Amino acid sequence: MNIFQKYLETEAAYSAHNYHPLPIVLEKGQGVYVWDVAGKQYFDFLSGFSAVNQGHCHPKIITTLIEQAQKLTLTSRAFHNNLLGDYAQYITQLFGYDKILPMNTGVEGGETAIKLARRWAYNVKGVPDLKATIVFAKNNFWGRTMSAISSSTDPSSFSKFGPYMPGFKIVDYNNLEQLELALQDKTVAAFMVEPIQGEAGVIVPDDGYLKNVSALCKKYQVLFIADEIQTGLGRTGKMLACDYDEVKPDILILGKALSGGTYPISAVLANDAIMLQIKAGEHGSTYGGNPLACAIAKTSLEVLIDENMCENATEMGALFRTKLGTIQKKYPVLKTYRGKGLLNAIEIGGKDQNYAWEFCLKLAENGLLAKPTHGDKIRFAPPLIITKQQIETAIQIIDKTFEDCKNYM
Repeated sequence: MNIFQKYLETEAAYSAHNYHPLPIVLEKGQGVYVWDVAGKQYFDFLSGFSAVNQGHCHPKIITTLIEQAQKLTLTSRAFHNNLLGDYAQYITQLFGYDKILPMNTGVEGGETAIKLARRWAYNVKGVPDLKATIVFAKNNFWGRTMSAISSSTDPSSFSKFGPYMPGFKIVDYNNLEQLELALQDKTVAAFMVEPIQGEAGVIVPDDGYLKNVSALCKKYQVLFIADEIQTGLGRTGKMLACDYDEVKPDILILGKALSGGTYPISAVLANDAIMLQIKAGEHGSTYGGNPLACAIAKTSLEVLIDENMCENATEMGALFRTKLGTIQKKYPVLKTYRGKGLLNAIEIGGKDQNYAWEFCLKLAENGLLAKPTHGDKIRFAPPLIITKQQIETAIQIIDKTFEDCKNYM
């Protein structure tokens, strides 16, 4: 029997079938590596969809988790705790905002941002009640709640889950003309966008796109919401992907690596003119801002800065894409590659639509874990602590996998 079989069968019997993972069962992680239950080591080139930017089980983050877990984990927001104020001061000063609204998951961050934007639209912009509109980009992905799927253009997300949330509009990503036309509607409260579309296959917009987005939002009195849940916290080579265009969104959503992969933590940041539109009792979360989360998040941010992970992501990402270019010359089935920092993707050809899945299975066999998205696209996003030697070894695995699969292309 396959050593994974009992784990796979038990999970299939008792857990909902809402994911389609690679048939690998992991039990340990450290740095850029994970190990399966048989003891085989792999490079992790997914990093928990960028939740593990700091590497698996970063010692400083784990130490903080253990020490705080032995003191106090949860008070709810019915009471104050001794860490929320300190964490709030640290993160708001780091990113240059007046206030944080702490939440747990990324999708909760998105929901919170939308609520803030709608309340601001009614109180400040003067949009008639129940008419506030949020604009999204085509092929966006920010989760699977009813609001998130209502803004989706992917049938696998929204099909047969309606009726859907009203008041949402869609424009093409990286299309300023469509955006400006949409923003002229005086009921528009906000435009919510990923600086780089991750789930869509690491779609990088034109240089200056976000700068122009920001300018258009200001022109039409619309809030610019940046979904930096996957692109933020060093992943693209800067603390925020918005930093490449030197723009500051009106509302910033963070998550994933805010905990270093240890705990669900998200954050919504905005200035007082937006944040203080919501009063006591109008939004919240039992776990949001809990002491364990506050301690972990602050340490996770400190680790990113102290260990120069943004700079390493820039350098290692450039090296990785250079090496992918060399592989492409050998194997034209590698149709294209793209990315910023250590958020990268390739598109590959093949004899059928499952080729990328089969390629990832072979990658795993050769010691590297990645996952396809939207058929022919594969994301490569290792932890930001990866070294030059580790990049070289990973590239050798990718090269070998193309060689192994060449007869099936």
